[in-house]
Amino acid sequence: MTTFADKRLSVTPLLALSLCLAIAGCADNRGIKPQAALQQPNTLDVGNAIRQVGAEAGWPKRAWWENYADPQLNRLVLAAVAGNPSMAMAAARVRQAQSLGEVAHAGELPTVGFEASISRKDWSNNPYYGAAGPGELTWNNTATLGLSYGLDFWGKDRNTSERALDEIHAVAADARAAQLELEGNVVRTYVHLSLQYGLLDNTKNTLEQEQRILDLAQRRLKGGIGTQMEITQAEVPLPETRRQMEALEESIVLTRNQLAALLGQGPGAGDSITRPGLDLQAAIGLPSALPAELIGRRPDISAARWRVEAAAKGIEVAKAAFYPDINLLASIGPQATGGSLLSFLSAKNLATSYGPAISLPIFEGGRLRGQLGATTAGYDLAVEHYNQLLSLALKNIADQIVTQQSLARQQKQADLSVAAAQKNVDIATRAYQRGLTNYLNVLTAQTQWLRQQQMVQQLLAQKLNSYASLTVALGGGLDSIAMPEQHDHNDNNDNRDDTAVAAAAKAGATR
Repeated sequence: MTTFADKRLSVTPLLALSLCLAIAGCADNRGIKPQAALQQPNTLDVGNAIRQVGAEAGWPKRAWWENYADPQLNRLVLAAVAGNPSMAMAAARVRQAQSLGEVAHAGELPTVGFEASISRKDWSNNPYYGAAGPGELTWNNTATLGLSYGLDFWGKDRNTSERALDEIHAVAADARAAQLELEGNVVRTYVHLSLQYGLLDNTKNTLEQEQRILDLAQRRLKGGIGTQMEITQAEVPLPETRRQMEALEESIVLTRNQLAALLGQGPGAGDSITRPGLDLQAAIGLPSALPAELIGRRPDISAARWRVEAAAKGIEVAKAAFYPDINLLASIGPQATGGSLLSFLSAKNLATSYGPAISLPIFEGGRLRGQLGATTAGYDLAVEHYNQLLSLALKNIADQIVTQQSLARQQKQADLSVAAAQKNVDIATRAYQRGLTNYLNVLTAQTQWLRQQQMVQQLLAQKLNSYASLTVALGGGLDSIAMPEQHDHNDNNDNRDDTAVAAAAKAGATR
């Protein structure tokens, strides 16, 4: 027969829960919501420069640097990815994010713990302190097996776990971005090394020509048709040209040291780097899926997109803080005071406890609203950062297309200038040799020729660099990164994928 007391005990928890829910319904988080919106790629105008190129080349291949047809460059890039400390740091960040994800996911699972305490009491003979057993030895022993499980009614633990999973994806994308940047830096440094060798060749040719003019001036003086002034004028540029050669040789050594540092090795590794033999034949072309698939191809944009998702989960966590936490608690174990060491293990000393535990914020001085407001603003920052990266990515692509097209036109004009300058040098030299002109005309023609030769070398280096920059702007040859579907930040769909963590880590920790 059920007594009134039994009914009262069974109804009391329901009343407490109803009261908590009623109070939670008064949680004041109104008026705090995101203000930023994700930019849709198809709403961005790619511009005439990109439209005019057409979709011919597709996305860059994985080993995109092989298009430079230089085996030494291929070895350097692979060695840098394998040995540069930044790659090891990126892999460590992925592992760290994975571990933090495991910590967050543990909040969704029940916890079981065991505690035991065994203490011996030697009672005092003082009647005031040893009244329980003066001069005796007793034991105070407990052993408890406890269980705790949170009833995640408001999705706080689930969103915390999913936010950590999104951060794993973001950190893995960061690792891919670091790898792509390293690849680009090695290629650009190698191109700079090639330019220094080219400029050194031009300077050596200039020195040889200046020496021939000096020899000619000396022969003219001996023949009685020249002057000492002509010899002095011919001697003036020689020290400066030798200085330029020394500066270029210094730059070559420094560039080798920089390449060695990119490899993660000491300067000695740069001593074995020989002269580059770059021969880029790749044509300008863009993939047809631009800009729709750019999000998954550019690792920095992918990382920003995942952090938007993580920030959206953070908003749900902040909202859940307004509502009560309800945990189920249970414990079982023997407890006893007095007796012998093992006497507490008897069945009569077994104690159990179980029931719900509820905690509810009632007055916290606006702390929860402040947390929600800060989290919401953080979401807006993440969204606008993503929008900014998307816009800048298209700008970088368009800039490199414009640069490559302009360089092609400049190269044609520079080749014409070099041919004309070479012809002018030949004419001025023959005229000077015959006594029809002075040395100043020869020097002027020679200076123009050197300047045009340097311009050709610089234009070639700019072309090689522009190809590398365009490839990096397109996301390099990295495989497409799976991106989350765009949805409202209030959605609470459980899209946990246990394999996503391993895939993200593998993508970010390739060394």
